[in-house]
Amino acid sequence: MNFQNINNKFKIILSVGDESGIGPEIILKALCSNELPKNIDFILVGSKNNLQNTYKHLRSLGLENLANPKNLKIHDLEISSSTNESKSSYGNSSFYYLTKAIEIVKRYPNSALVTGPICKKSWCLAGHYFSGQTEVLAKACGIKNVGMLFTAKSPITGWRFNTLLATTHIALSEVPKKLNTELIYSKLDLLKDFCNTYVDQPTFKVAGLNPHAGEEGILGNEEKDWLNHALIDWNAKNKNIKLLGPLSPDSCWNSSAKAWRNKNAERHDGILAMYHDQGLIPMKVIALNYSVNTTIGLPFIRTSPDHGTGFDIAGKGIAQSQSMVEAIKAAVEITKNSRLLNTH
Repeated sequence: MNFQNINNKFKIILSVGDESGIGPEIILKALCSNELPKNIDFILVGSKNNLQNTYKHLRSLGLENLANPKNLKIHDLEISSSTNESKSSYGNSSFYYLTKAIEIVKRYPNSALVTGPICKKSWCLAGHYFSGQTEVLAKACGIKNVGMLFTAKSPITGWRFNTLLATTHIALSEVPKKLNTELIYSKLDLLKDFCNTYVDQPTFKVAGLNPHAGEEGILGNEEKDWLNHALIDWNAKNKNIKLLGPLSPDSCWNSSAKAWRNKNAERHDGILAMYHDQGLIPMKVIALNYSVNTTIGLPFIRTSPDHGTGFDIAGKGIAQSQSMVEAIKAAVEITKNSRLLNTH
C-alpha cells in the first residue's frame, strides 16, 4: 500500500509483532483508548487477515472496546503460510513486519515507530539472529550507539521516570566483560541528550555493578578500579549534569518510588543501570503497566510495551493494553517535545 498521499498529521507506524502472542489483541484494544492523543495517523504493519480474525475472535468472547481493522490503515504483509503456524513462521513474519515498519517510518519526518512484542527464539528459528528489536533498529539505521531506555510517566505526579541500560540482551556472566569506561561514557551521553530535550540541568544516578557498589573492593573491584574514575571524568566534562554514583544498587531506585507517588519528593531525571534486570526489576515494580521500552539514539523515536508476547494468555481476551497505550503516548510526547529528534 502506498501511503505517500496521507496528510501531514503526526504518524505512528505500528508493527504488530509476533501474531501468535498478544500483540494483535493489545493493539486493537489500545487503538480505541480514549487516553490516546487525537489527530494521529496510525499505519499498522502486519497481516490484515490476522487482525481481522483477532477482532472477530475477541468480539466472540464478548469484548466490545476494540478498534475494527476495517477502519484502520494497514500495510498488509502476508508472509507466513496459512497452513504453517510454527514458531519459526511467526518469527519470520514478525521480523519482516519490523523491517518494513522501519522502512516506512524513515519516509516521514513527522512520525515515530511503535513495536509489538516479538519472540527472540522464534526469530532465531527463522534464521534471524538478533538478540532483540533494538539491535535490528541500530543496524537498519547504521548507528552503533543506541540506548535501551525504559521510561514511564507517573499518572499520580506527572513525573517522567527514566532508566537506561548500559548493557542489554546479554548473559549475566558477560556483563563485567562488556562494561568499560568508553561504554559508560557513550550511554551517559545518550542519557544527557535525551534528558536535555526537556530539562537543562538534569540529575543522574548511576548504579554500581556489585552489591553495595563494591564496598571499596571487598565485594567487587569494578567500581574501585575504573567506574568511580570514569564517572568523575565524564562529569568534569559535563558540568551541567548533577551526577551521583556509583550507588548501591539495592537503594539506587528508592527515590524513584517516592517520586512516582509523591509530588513533593525529590526527583531525578535518569538512572543508568549496569545490566538488564538490574534496571528492569525496579522499573516494572514501581511503574507497573506504565513502563515503556524506548530506543534512543536513532533518527526517530521507537517505543514498545515493556512486556513480552504473553503466549500463555494469547487468545483469551485478558491481555492488558495499558503498556501499549503508554508506548503510543510516549512516542508522541517525546518526539513532539524533543529539541533534538524528528530530524530524519
